[in-house]
Amino acid sequence: MKYGESTFDILYLLFAVLTGILILIKRRNRNDVIMGTAALILGIGDSFHLVPRVLNYFTGRDLTWYLGFGKLVTSITMTIFYILVFLLYKSVYHRNDKTAVNTGITIYILSAVRIVLCLAPDNNWFTGEGSVLWGILRNLPFIVIGGIVVLLYFKARKEDRCLVRLWLYTLLSFLFYIPVALFAPLLPALGMLMLPKTVCYILMLSSFIKKQKDDPEINRKTANSIDG
Repeated sequence: MKYGESTFDILYLLFAVLTGILILIKRRNRNDVIMGTAALILGIGDSFHLVPRVLNYFTGRDLTWYLGFGKLVTSITMTIFYILVFLLYKSVYHRNDKTAVNTGITIYILSAVRIVLCLAPDNNWFTGEGSVLWGILRNLPFIVIGGIVVLLYFKARKEDRCLVRLWLYTLLSFLFYIPVALFAPLLPALGMLMLPKTVCYILMLSSFIKKQKDDPEINRKTANSIDG
């Protein structure tokens, strides 16, 4: 089990980081910058938790503090990741009206609340003694953010062929994440749900790659330039 999970985690981190780097290297517009940055933040943020997790399988050292610190960092970077996913929605679908502005303000406020709650000492990140109460408190605003993102992309799913399933990948990632975030301290076996959650992230990043390669807006501009 440890070899399979460790290999999966390492390959995922490499895929996320390399995806971010390659998208940014090939960037052509604002969409690419957002997608590349989001992929990098996701990969680098998750590495703070997954690298100690892998090392914990193969070393005799007590890595409880590093695992806890990694979970804290990942909780914050995941929040930033979904802010960027929202900004990608605004950029791709050209949403700049009052509703989009108000939605953005709501997401920023929820994100700030989430980060403050994550930083509270009662989370007991560094002792390995997870708190169910604080797990619920810090994840409530995060779940609301996820719900908003899912709803936005679901409504706009027919407007862009490259991101047509992003709402589904986001929804599934939260459905796999919520039981772990809320009840893993009581039932550690729920931690296995993080594997399919990670698969959802891989699918989201694959959508980013597809978007950059097959961006209808860029292709139209290129075609018009050639025709001209």
